[in-house]
Amino acid sequence: MILQEPLLVLLVRLVDRLPRPPAPLAQRGRPRTYDERVFLKALIIMLVRHIHTISGLLAVLEQPTTEMQRLRDLLAPDGRWPARRTWERRLHALPAGLPAQIGCVGRQLLTLLQPWGTEGKAVAVDSTVLAAQGGVWHQKDRAAGFVPHTSIDTEAHWTKSGWHGWVYGWKLHLLTTVASVWIPLAAELTPANEADNTVAPALLRELPAEVQYLLGDQHYNAPNVRELCERRDCRVIASQPGPYPHTDAGVEVRRLFHQLRSRAIENFNEQFKGIFDAHGSVPTKGLRNTRRFALGAVLLYQLTLWLRCEQGLDLRLGLKAFLKAA
Repeated sequence: MILQEPLLVLLVRLVDRLPRPPAPLAQRGRPRTYDERVFLKALIIMLVRHIHTISGLLAVLEQPTTEMQRLRDLLAPDGRWPARRTWERRLHALPAGLPAQIGCVGRQLLTLLQPWGTEGKAVAVDSTVLAAQGGVWHQKDRAAGFVPHTSIDTEAHWTKSGWHGWVYGWKLHLLTTVASVWIPLAAELTPANEADNTVAPALLRELPAEVQYLLGDQHYNAPNVRELCERRDCRVIASQPGPYPHTDAGVEVRRLFHQLRSRAIENFNEQFKGIFDAHGSVPTKGLRNTRRFALGAVLLYQLTLWLRCEQGLDLRLGLKAFLKAA
């Protein structure tokens, strides 16, 4: 298939078709001049082209190429171009609205792709660790308020992963479909010491009503998660505490669901990190910038699924090469 427009332009155009999340409560002050989608488009350009600073974005957009001219036209459809300070202020504020936007697009993709068919409507929940950029801030130095090196990201924190051991960085919390295609339905990024069950309620708010099963590990076997799911008529199936092997009734059923969960969320996490080069440290520093990078990458993944669906392409294989070609 020979496309008439560059892939990056097609992805940016798709932003105009995104469903809008519910409008926040009216804020005092002057109304915003530029639509939020202008800055979502800019974020997609930053992620595809591996640009992680606002100055770098503006420098690339200034280049006298046909592609950059098309992108400038998409960012300023009425001819008005934001001032540099506006770019900085709005892109700094963008992460606050990304979880709601990801939730809206996730529900739209469910309607478009119909991943469950006649199967049980299950989602998997988990968090994956992202290492912070620069050095690590050891606990003894943190307790003393001493930062031994300027490369240390002081907004990150420690967690212990069963696979990676102790990691200084961030947690990307995700909800994905358990189906033949992995659709991220909700996402949030926090410092790595944030407990999974405390973030789960924010993720659950973005789920569609038809979800029947929430599959998680033992961190989600918590009263607050179960209570919220009961209100939604959704059943939590999570790992049980205590030594293995478990011998209680239902253990074989839980084992089957745990396998389904692992195949969905853990494979998605590995694919996601591979696509966005997140197996090492993140390319950003600070909670605001890292939230924009990680949540923006989830949104870009959703847009990639949408565009590849419309082009009749595979929704599991070739996503990294597709974005590299953009």
